[in-house]
Amino acid sequence: MKKYQMVKSILEKEVTPAIGCTEPVAVALAAATAMECIGGKPIHIMVTVNSNVYKNAMAVGIPGTAKVGIDIAAALGVFGGEAGKGLQVLKHAEKGEKEALEFVARGAVTVNVVKKSEVFIDCVVTSEIGEGRCVIEKSHNNIVYVSKNGVALTLHQNEEIEVKEDREGLINWLKNERITEIINLVREIPLEYINFMLEGRDMNLAVAKLGLEMKVGMGVGFLSKDRNIDTLEGYAATLTAAGADVRMAGEKVPVMSSAGSGNHGITAILPVVAISEKMGKDEATLIRALALSHLITVYIKSYTGKLSPLCGCAVAAGIGASTGIAFLMGGDSHQIEGTIKNMVANITGMICDGGKVGCALKLYNAAATAYISAQLAVEGSVVPSDNGIIHENIEKTISNIGKLSFQGMEETDRIILEIMLENRKVQYCS
Repeated sequence: MKKYQMVKSILEKEVTPAIGCTEPVAVALAAATAMECIGGKPIHIMVTVNSNVYKNAMAVGIPGTAKVGIDIAAALGVFGGEAGKGLQVLKHAEKGEKEALEFVARGAVTVNVVKKSEVFIDCVVTSEIGEGRCVIEKSHNNIVYVSKNGVALTLHQNEEIEVKEDREGLINWLKNERITEIINLVREIPLEYINFMLEGRDMNLAVAKLGLEMKVGMGVGFLSKDRNIDTLEGYAATLTAAGADVRMAGEKVPVMSSAGSGNHGITAILPVVAISEKMGKDEATLIRALALSHLITVYIKSYTGKLSPLCGCAVAAGIGASTGIAFLMGGDSHQIEGTIKNMVANITGMICDGGKVGCALKLYNAAATAYISAQLAVEGSVVPSDNGIIHENIEKTISNIGKLSFQGMEETDRIILEIMLENRKVQYCS
């Protein structure tokens, strides 16, 4: 019973609604919180982010505008953001859009990039009253420090620390569980613990349907629907890409995120929903498949980190989706583990070069590969353990992804950022 509650708690904390791409939204949250601390008429905003936040936030649409950029996100947070809404901080940001865009046009927003791991955002808002500051670390809504004119504010600090420690404890517990045990828990857990998984289905399906009805972003889903929607693989890929099209274009609609990312949520949910629909599965089976998809996504992210040089939609949420699909196909634990190995062998090398409309292509491929990997594994075809980074032990295989992400891709990540900064002519501050 205790383990069931822990599964429920992880899913409640890691599967949450968000409006807009998580990185610019997190910047807006920091800016809105800093502004709330100081008040007055804004004069200048200084935002300092780490490289992974920068590359994920620089080219993705901001909800409610046709603009992109960290400076726009910060200004919207200051002029129209609502800090109390968390990752839905920009829900009513249109009320401050005109002022925000004029503020940015005057050059009143400074953006710096620093070398730090995980998620890091430090926003200082200078107003006629003084300076408000907000620091976010490790996860997109994890506010670790706020101050007014250099004096730290302690409002809700103890509560925030408790929430942070609770989340870290839950993730550590999950990380120490064997994959087989996680699968068994999903099979056995009473449905009342996890039936809220359907909220994510409904939310992300609505977003995907919007992308099928009109061409937004790259229109990958919209342009693929006529030729691909009749097959299981094609429907999964098209539906997932349509959701990414809408989100990356900055349409002002909420998506259900997974492990701190809206695109992860789209990838972890929509391929599973698509295959369930095509196979005519009942809601109870779908609920369990979605829970497994999210849990495996979170499990892998505990090794690769919240942000990494590898595309998390492929190597985390894509793998999560593949396990959910294998579950729908009636796969046993051994076959589901085989599905993970097939995914790792196939799609691990996909890089993350920031959030942008082109992410729809990566999500399309992740969803299609998830279906193929599950189908092969359930039919008994699994990548042998002597192939590349695949280990006989599934936990070791996933650990290898983490090692590749943190150690093997460090130089690659630096070069990716260097190229992106050159493209945007932004100086990299060491």
